[in-house]
Amino acid sequence: MLKGKGTRFAGLLLAVLILLCCLPLPALASEYDPLYPEILRANDLSAASAILIEANTGNVIFEKNADAIMYPASTTKILTVWLAINMTKDNSNEAEGTGLYQKITVSENAVNLAADESSAKLAAGEEVRLIDLMYAAMLLSGNDAATAIAEGLSGSVEAFAYEMNRAAVALGCTGSHFVNANGLHDDNHYTTARDMAILAQVAMEDSLFRDIVGRTSYVMPKDNIYRSRTIENRNRFLTNSENNAKYYYQYSTGIKTGTTSAAGNCFIGSAVKDGVSLISVVLGAAQDGDRYTDTIKLMDYGFSQFQSITLTEIYARNPRVIDIRGFDLDDPEVGRLTLNLRKVDSRLSDLIVASQDQIDYWAQHLNTITVTNFTREFTAPITAGEVMGTMTFTPEDGGSTVTYELVAARSIAAREQLAPSIDQIIQAAMEDPNPFPRITFELVFRFLILPVLAVMILVWLIRRRHKRKTRHTRRRFKGFKPTIRYYQ
Repeated sequence: MLKGKGTRFAGLLLAVLILLCCLPLPALASEYDPLYPEILRANDLSAASAILIEANTGNVIFEKNADAIMYPASTTKILTVWLAINMTKDNSNEAEGTGLYQKITVSENAVNLAADESSAKLAAGEEVRLIDLMYAAMLLSGNDAATAIAEGLSGSVEAFAYEMNRAAVALGCTGSHFVNANGLHDDNHYTTARDMAILAQVAMEDSLFRDIVGRTSYVMPKDNIYRSRTIENRNRFLTNSENNAKYYYQYSTGIKTGTTSAAGNCFIGSAVKDGVSLISVVLGAAQDGDRYTDTIKLMDYGFSQFQSITLTEIYARNPRVIDIRGFDLDDPEVGRLTLNLRKVDSRLSDLIVASQDQIDYWAQHLNTITVTNFTREFTAPITAGEVMGTMTFTPEDGGSTVTYELVAARSIAAREQLAPSIDQIIQAAMEDPNPFPRITFELVFRFLILPVLAVMILVWLIRRRHKRKTRHTRRRFKGFKPTIRYYQ
């Protein structure tokens, strides 16, 4: 009895083990490995919402909850400063103090800040140039500077916020709404990671904006209250120092941090490496350092996915090969001719930023992005360096069209026994400085003696044939006597 129970228990245990073996095992969570930046998962980021785009095209490379409604905090100042530039740059004159160089008087409202608000240490009544307020708003994240910009350009924060929303909608930011210029928390002041990426992309196209956000420090000139003073950028992603080695990114070009208790730790970053330009957005990171480490992960991932390459380098991976007719039979490559690429205007850029998959595809299908026009027949002889045609390329971003010459990589001799073509005869005749042929024995023999001999032989043959015919007729009638009959 016990033996039977033991057998049944062992069988049941074996069945359970077999069933467990058949069930899929839960995936084991793996930590992010910086040695393999091309492997990035959403849970590798601390941020609640994030996105990474290629700056030239706006193509999304990576995203995590990119359309979730989030609070932007001081990253709002990206729109504030960019809008201020566009509202004034057309009438800027430093000597006259207009536009970007106009002086704005800082109001009591602008400097009325809470103890925990970021400040540029401006004073009420201080007369500060608009361009200096822009640097103070971005490098020091001064809420007072941002408010002074809004009041100085639109008369009030509310009026300036109206212009901010108009600009955001025009740029395609459908998930955002702004009520102030500095990003101080308000339930009606919100955005998305995708919208902030759009704003950052557009802003970074402006050279003055790039200069502002790319500065590690700036000297504010003397005004009516303060002497000249130097301000330092608080962006740790951009600042290279011994105490900041963990968060400094060598390819960084900007741009803006933001922090409030409701928004968490936010950062919008930009970086350029080997011609590849990226923009990242990190919103709602848990800790101050997390926004930078998340950004570094995103940037490393982006640079692992994209590369910068010239069209000439893409062409070299799979150069065009054509078949030449009438080649010499001793030609080692049987008339196959490789065409090299030579840029007509070396000053024009043919740089392309693309994923490796795109580059591999273009290497095999270059005709999808170029237009080829052959200007010479594929007939031997061919001289190395001879132009066989042209190829044109127009960048997707609307840049200047680049033209290349398709050049023969080697010489190919013509088959000797082949008669020259009509084009070759015409070319030889055109190149001959003497339109009349030189008198030589060969020329006289071919065009004078030979025709005369031919006529003489022909006459002789005709006369001989005639004599033979006459002789034959005489033989037939020799000894023939006609019979004469008379009839009455």
